[in-house]
Amino acid sequence: MIGLWHFLAVGAVLFGLGLTGLLTRRNLITMFLCAELMVQGVALNFAAFGRLHGQLEGQLFVIFLVAVAAAEAAIALGLFLTVYRQARSLDVSLWQQVREDGVEATVDTEPLPAERSRPDLLEGVQLPPAGRRPRFQPEEGVIRV
Repeated sequence: MIGLWHFLAVGAVLFGLGLTGLLTRRNLITMFLCAELMVQGVALNFAAFGRLHGQLEGQLFVIFLVAVAAAEAAIALGLFLTVYRQARSLDVSLWQQVREDGVEATVDTEPLPAERSRPDLLEGVQLPPAGRRPRFQPEEGVIRV
């Protein structure tokens, strides 16, 4: 039987994944989706506690959260389009361009780290075409594609 602990664990995982994504990504759409994932984790916990106590307050909070998330999505889409039209990118650092007149831009004190490519990780990797299974050769202990 699925108990309260299972719902709380799934809600905590959703919230943790959303928080991790929100703090590590720079794309506005990805950050928005991670924030929505966090909201859904909280909504799941509300519904689970409401069911546990046999009251409707948890479900009412979930309905309220879904309504707020829908309104938030509409507003965020408009803001994303505004940023993209001005800068042709959805990098969060370009969000400084959308501000009121007379307000100074906030400048990051540390520059972004340069992206490092890791060609050694993909060296010698060959993926099979879709639908074809690799064959295992036990005498060599390797998988051939």
